[in-house]
Amino acid sequence: MPRWFNALILSATIVMVSMTTITPASHAQTVRHYVNVEGVRDNQLVGYGLVVGLAGTGDGPRSRHSSQSLANLLKQFGVSMPENVQLRSRNVAAVMVSATYPSGFLRGQTIDVTVSSMGDARSLRGGTLLLTQLRAVDGQTYALAQGNLVVSGMQAEGRSGSRVQKNTPTAGRVPNGATIEQEIPVPAGEGGAMRLSLKRPDFQLAANIADAINARFGERTALARNGSTVEVTSPDDADARVRFLAEVHALPVPGVSRVPRAVINARSGTVVISQGVTVRPVAVSHGSLRVTVTESPVIAQPAPFSRGRTAGAARSRVDVAEDEMDIHVWPAGVDLQTIVDSLRRSGATPDDVISILQALDEAGALNGELHVI
Repeated sequence: MPRWFNALILSATIVMVSMTTITPASHAQTVRHYVNVEGVRDNQLVGYGLVVGLAGTGDGPRSRHSSQSLANLLKQFGVSMPENVQLRSRNVAAVMVSATYPSGFLRGQTIDVTVSSMGDARSLRGGTLLLTQLRAVDGQTYALAQGNLVVSGMQAEGRSGSRVQKNTPTAGRVPNGATIEQEIPVPAGEGGAMRLSLKRPDFQLAANIADAINARFGERTALARNGSTVEVTSPDDADARVRFLAEVHALPVPGVSRVPRAVINARSGTVVISQGVTVRPVAVSHGSLRVTVTESPVIAQPAPFSRGRTAGAARSRVDVAEDEMDIHVWPAGVDLQTIVDSLRRSGATPDDVISILQALDEAGALNGELHVI
């Protein structure tokens, strides 16, 4: 039995069991689960830097930007190089450094950074990121990054060209590697007006949030402008506004029923199906075509003392095999467990499941939304 089927069945079972043990009252979440305060958001930072200390796995001579950056760095420390001399060091790599500046962080706090190779470096394992300025879209520097890299990937290469690689060795992280040097103001509403943006627009949910706020603070305190925005009248004083927002975030709001959906990651083959995804009466047949190409070297040796030369050639063989098609017949309202069991017995692969779900959606037989990411 494929492992991915076991994991999928276990996940579906846990979801179904948990759904049956939840009482209707527990469906209510607080406002904070559904909204963001307009203007209060994370900001992206990016910078260009150098990683040093690599054991011969850095950029090669083809990455000229790496050697130019190294020369400019040395010049800042009073080490000048002739203009016609190009530095070549496999222990250095040019990298892009990115980070997320969380909303509300203050000067002196630290954030994680991600370091990614720009050139032809083979691995960043064991490297150290030198001091790098991190800028936002406005061009201003908000943080400085430096530190030792943590790289989960590895790569080993032999002299013959054989190579073994696990994960991605050309990208890593520096935990708490950047220090905030300039703060980004966090607006919490001005002039008594505050807008709450729903994370997932929904007219019913916007109305429920407005009703919950009005029930606590009085009529017309909140107005649902549309399915994605709730406008709230807040106190003018900054301290009172923060306390008001904290209380609004803690208000319970009845949830709304959502359309069940199946989400497919086409790159990794991951399929996630929420409870409630059913199908209409449908018959599905699916077959697969396998093409295998093998090459065998053929060596021809000349006769002794014939002054001939050894010759070699490659003999190719192509095998084509087509599996028999299995026909699955699902009645109306069949649930997730039945679909999974049927596909498991037929030995379907993750790619097969993706193809079947897409075909069901195109045929209009899937009672739910299909999202491909």
